[in-house]
Amino acid sequence: MEVTSNAVQLVGIGQNVLFTESPIPCNKGYVIHREGSGILTLRGIVNNPCATFARYLVSFGANIAVPADTVEAPGTAGTPGEIGLALAISGESVPTSEAVVTPTATGAYFGIFESLYVTVPRGCCFNIAVENISDQPIDVRNANLIVERVA
Repeated sequence: MEVTSNAVQLVGIGQNVLFTESPIPCNKGYVIHREGSGILTLRGIVNNPCATFARYLVSFGANIAVPADTVEAPGTAGTPGEIGLALAISGESVPTSEAVVTPTATGAYFGIFESLYVTVPRGCCFNIAVENISDQPIDVRNANLIVERVA
């Protein structure tokens, strides 16, 4: 499954990146997403009666920046410094999936990429999201999340 959001969005501290399109949906019901939401549900559906889990590879890429002042929203510029996103499972960010950059100017975009294997026990469901782990709101554009079932 692939979900995307090309428009620039301001993502608050601890909030999720929202995905507005599903160019490649999951037609088997393994992955569920509601358009405009930042949460995807991975289901532990297995086809082999002996299997105890379903495994997914979750990959995320985007361009991120410290917000700059705009005509529409004056006074909203952030402070240049370290910003980042991380994949979160059931609301908890996974430290090994953190993608961090340190812009020296507002409005300067950096490309990031992160991936993570997620093992879902048979019959269970896990929610995944991409969370702002920065100490300030950040701009995110061209967000792309791909979920591949690998086992």
